[in-house]
Amino acid sequence: MKNIRFIHAADLHLDSPFTGLRQLPAEIFERVRNSTFKAFETMADFAIENKIDFLLASGDLYDGEDRSLKAQVRLRSQFERLREAGIEVFVLHGNHDHLGGAWTKMPMPPNVHIFSDKVESKTFTAENGTTVKLYGFSYPKRHVFDQKILEYHNEGNADFHIGMLHGYCEGGSIRHQPYAPFSLRELLAKKMDYWALGHIHQRQILHEQPFIIYPGNIQGRNRKETGSKGCMLVDMNEFSTHVAFLETADVIWEQLKVSAKGLEAFHDLYSVCREKLEEIRKQTQAVLIDLEIEETGNLGTEALEKINNGELLEVLQEGEESAPNFVWPHHITLNRPESVPQLKEYEFISREMKHTAAELADEEAFARAISPLYSHVYASRYLRRITEEEKKQLLSEAEAVAFSRIREEGCK
Repeated sequence: MKNIRFIHAADLHLDSPFTGLRQLPAEIFERVRNSTFKAFETMADFAIENKIDFLLASGDLYDGEDRSLKAQVRLRSQFERLREAGIEVFVLHGNHDHLGGAWTKMPMPPNVHIFSDKVESKTFTAENGTTVKLYGFSYPKRHVFDQKILEYHNEGNADFHIGMLHGYCEGGSIRHQPYAPFSLRELLAKKMDYWALGHIHQRQILHEQPFIIYPGNIQGRNRKETGSKGCMLVDMNEFSTHVAFLETADVIWEQLKVSAKGLEAFHDLYSVCREKLEEIRKQTQAVLIDLEIEETGNLGTEALEKINNGELLEVLQEGEESAPNFVWPHHITLNRPESVPQLKEYEFISREMKHTAAELADEEAFARAISPLYSHVYASRYLRRITEEEKKQLLSEAEAVAFSRIREEGCK
């Protein structure tokens, strides 16, 4: 029976700089900085353990067009491991690592087959005699808006046909650039047995039989790229195709919601947060947590202030930099109470608070409010420009503290 086994990966983004995380402790930042390499090494381990026939890398192997020698050396070393195991590699370059970049080129081992900037086909023959035609192209420059799908043609004369394409599926997320756009209908019309897509960092199975898949990236790179990351292991024969997800990420980004319902004191809130963080600790992976505290209506002023001034974040981080597999909360969001106590004498104050908050949303008003801090002879040395997201967070937290004090006064 004709059959093949392969791994489909995309968006490795090797040597991502993680520039927004340099404030992390050195031990943690070093692990995060090396996480893309570790993820690729794990994927190579899976390839060898599962005795695959070939590996597909559907674009963006590197994070930038000026790919570093370090990234090329480490990529090559894993490709050499695959060569020694008799595994072929088929590569597309995408918008991040396009062929037009300027870099010191390092040759890859002979088992690595890179598609040119024209849609072309490559043939693979397995030890069992199964033949496969693979189709794809590499980006010649960063921005490719042409409908390259129109240039793909099933050539026949093979047991299986696999399309590789780094691009945007029409109707997908608007957060992604519409590079090399295509529709699901256009892909199906090409009569491929499998479509190995790249570009979207969220794993998506767009169609089954034939499978059309975005595997997502192999390692999350920021707080928006949450959850499991990895590649697809594909078993294909004349009658069916089976796919399985293999997790490769060394550092997981997660969002964690913690309810403060019924809690008043700070130490109670800390205990609940600590317990929830321990519940998600992994055996072999590290975790970066975006912590959101909700249902905060009963929290006292002390607890709210310790959240807002960073003390809660600090004590939750305590000791994690030396943990083998850390759980590191990097950010805390405080959801303000949904309503102020319905005491008639405080209705006026509530209205004034909301009016003041609305006024401070104006850029000039906000700038005037914080100008004493930025004009302070010492404090101004350590301050940077506040982003729009930080501004919204500050206003939300200030409103939450004010409402909490109103509530406490109303209960006396």
